[in-house]
Amino acid sequence: MDLRTLHQSQGAHFAPDGIPLHFGDPQGAWQAALQSAVLLDRSHEARLRLSGASAADLLQRLSTNDVLAPGLNQGCPTIFTSWHGRVLERVEVWREPEGLLLLGGPGRTVPLRDYLQRNIFFNDDVQITDLAPDLILFDLIGPAAPALLQVPQACRNSCTLSRAELAGHALRVAPRKAPGVPRLSLLAPVAAAVELWQALCDAGALPAGSLLFNALRVRAGLPAAGSELTTDFIPLELGLWDEVSFSKGCYTGQEIIARMESRGQLAKMMMRLRPAAAVEAPAELLHEGRVAGRLTSSITAPDGVRHALGVLRRAQALPGTLLQTAAGVRLEVLAPAGVQPAD
Repeated sequence: MDLRTLHQSQGAHFAPDGIPLHFGDPQGAWQAALQSAVLLDRSHEARLRLSGASAADLLQRLSTNDVLAPGLNQGCPTIFTSWHGRVLERVEVWREPEGLLLLGGPGRTVPLRDYLQRNIFFNDDVQITDLAPDLILFDLIGPAAPALLQVPQACRNSCTLSRAELAGHALRVAPRKAPGVPRLSLLAPVAAAVELWQALCDAGALPAGSLLFNALRVRAGLPAAGSELTTDFIPLELGLWDEVSFSKGCYTGQEIIARMESRGQLAKMMMRLRPAAAVEAPAELLHEGRVAGRLTSSITAPDGVRHALGVLRRAQALPGTLLQTAAGVRLEVLAPAGVQPAD
């Protein structure tokens, strides 16, 4: 039995890329994500290895965070920006004995690999390996996820890559930026996919799909590739202050980002919104008849509560501000999304 057949036997409904959208019980999966644990196939996400003597230096000169600071099996998120400081790609990076492990967004393998390849200089010692043909990527999400995998307490709330064994298979466990509840990404040999999936389900994880993941993401105020992580915005506008180092050396886009930080006030901010009715993103957001920003993500969670994200002009990025779309759907501004700078 292959993994798709197993998913089908569990009631999966698939997206065109073959990743399960849901397993027929959205409300049950939602409750499990918030109270216990759900299991998701995230094998459409990018996973690359950078090896060679210049690998870390390449990331350091191209991205926003200080990737030289973490030690072995430690990591951090970082963002690749254009010369104008706009978001190109976002990855989470861990230092392993074999090189640097990069985990990126769904469908971002080719653009991420190509961007890195274009920026390797003739005297750089860097090799890029696509790990997708060899390693599956599952997510275990929910408050019970760390205990289910027996992740050490010290690794649960840090960027520490740990090792585990399940059903006789070795796997790497990478804590990721949490969508409101703990998120652990599991990397293991493709040949072990079916046995690992079944073992995790037997241990109490409920199968879930990408629709649930997106609902958790929007609810938690996290930006995503194609919605917020685009060349329309700089990282600071998206609440990614914790993924930018203001003390490291030069990197592509640094001048613009440093200038925005030094001003002490951004022109735009990503905010969490509460729609009064179902609304599709993207859409213009209006305030008193004038364009105030853009609705970038919108979902109705399985519990019936609506959540949305929008990037707004500073004057309208205030809790309690009322907005509407051109179609007349009203939205209330709730709070800034992501991480903001310390006062």
